[in-house]
Amino acid sequence: MIKAKKSLGQNFLTDNRVARNIVDAVSPRSTDIVIEIGPGTGALTRMLAEQAGYVAAVEIDARLADELRRLVTADNLSVLTADALTVDWVNLITSVKTTVKSRNRDAEPRARIVANLPYYISTPIIERLLSLGGEVFDMTLMLQKEVADRITTGPGGRDYGYLSVMVQYYCIASKCFEVPPSAFSPAPKVQSAVIKLTVRERPAVEVADKVRFFAFVRASFAQRRKTILNNLKAASSILEFSTPLETALEAASIAPLRRAETLSLEEFALLAGQLFCWRD
Repeated sequence: MIKAKKSLGQNFLTDNRVARNIVDAVSPRSTDIVIEIGPGTGALTRMLAEQAGYVAAVEIDARLADELRRLVTADNLSVLTADALTVDWVNLITSVKTTVKSRNRDAEPRARIVANLPYYISTPIIERLLSLGGEVFDMTLMLQKEVADRITTGPGGRDYGYLSVMVQYYCIASKCFEVPPSAFSPAPKVQSAVIKLTVRERPAVEVADKVRFFAFVRASFAQRRKTILNNLKAASSILEFSTPLETALEAASIAPLRRAETLSLEEFALLAGQLFCWRD
């Protein structure tokens, strides 16, 4: 068996029962495209290829990519040696959809993401995937439990943060089940969890400028112990508000002493509308 690389945060899934549970959670159709990020030794890849119309596996480690090509010879599988942080996702999805349609002209393939993400790159990869919007139908992700809790929690808790808001904007999030360290080799020191993110047909709230909106949300959480007023004051020169901060907070009925972790997605959108003058 190929030895895991610590530098890539590799922990290979070895428990077939857990792998089956993940595939059952995905429940791929015969017309679905599944893009698997970090297939590792192929515990999920084989099962996905048996059910999905096509599987495109993206693996950064050339050793594992070569081994996967050798061991899994399904004609509906392609293995791409690439970094999920830099790959052109739109081009990849479009290319695979074209391949599937050429095989079955009646098919309307859905692009679905399945991934076992190392902790240190989970947030930037999720941000990239969320930015794809309607290009993707859903995502089934195995993450460190701490990150999974952060993504699926609502306002008011210590886990609620920038990533929680971003996920809620684009997706309906649910936690499927937890996975013990014993399911991996080598066993990680933390508990993992599988979540599903179903991409909304349209974002949960309307904002005029997504880039500015998420910059504003990120600034709101800059220092969690500070109030929303103080965090946004510190970022006001960069964010270039069109309305005085105190005026916007009053208009949005948000108390200046509240912390960002208590604001709902709808409240963030309302406050942004006041600050940037995105009013109808």
